[in-house]
Amino acid sequence: MRKQTRSRPGIAAALASMAAIFMPALARANDWALNMPIGVTDISAEVYRLHMLILWICVVIGIVVFGAMLYAIVNHRKSRGVVPAKFSHSTRVEIIWTVIPVLILIGMALPATETLVKMEDTSGSDMTIKVTGYQWLWEYDYLDEDIRFFSRLDAESDRARQLGSGIDPFTVENYLLEVDNRMVVPVDAKVRLLLTAGDVIHAWWIPDFAVKKDAIPGFINEVWFQANEIGVYRGQCAELCGRDHAFMPIVVDVRSQEDYQAWLAEQRGDVADRPVAAAEL
Repeated sequence: MRKQTRSRPGIAAALASMAAIFMPALARANDWALNMPIGVTDISAEVYRLHMLILWICVVIGIVVFGAMLYAIVNHRKSRGVVPAKFSHSTRVEIIWTVIPVLILIGMALPATETLVKMEDTSGSDMTIKVTGYQWLWEYDYLDEDIRFFSRLDAESDRARQLGSGIDPFTVENYLLEVDNRMVVPVDAKVRLLLTAGDVIHAWWIPDFAVKKDAIPGFINEVWFQANEIGVYRGQCAELCGRDHAFMPIVVDVRSQEDYQAWLAEQRGDVADRPVAAAEL
């Protein structure tokens, strides 16, 4: 019987088809965001370094453990005539494989604890904002400035998400990640947030700040951030809070001190005319 082989042109065509499928995706690899962001705060940079440190520790552990296992499987297999040793236990080995993991855990726990303590330290803040989560919007109350407003999904994204709207979501800039009123803060200022909720549990999350904290009805949680770069940073409610949970974005606009003061002046001029009662909900 003749052995059938696949022709080289057929293989080349198959490879070309695979390349046509996967190359565009590889070209957009930078958009995959496979790793966590370094962020724009000192805390987010610390969290990133801690993440990478523990990741590489785990990689080394994996190489050592699976390397030793592969070596034992290959070099001590039955087909080579290796006779297994017969013993119940080894005190020396048990001490080694207990002490080494303990030292590794301590080495990871010390920097992690230091970072966690910094994340919870809200002292010395430059400003305080009370953040209240509702289904499905946020209320921002600048306690030191007597400014209060609601922030919800912007109208364009809200229309595009409706079935039968006829709007292609891919044509909407920052689809589901834009709001009608952004939280505005000055750069290099330590911002203290007081988080709570008016109905169910929500969570205020901005990846670039390394900030994620639950907003719980009847409780006040504290968190802080200090953005080092001017820009617009986006996040979402990270707690499953109901039917429209996916449509509850967070946008923080970090401005220069001069632009922030101008924004404050504008808001103070509008505060008397803008209704902020619960009826807005």
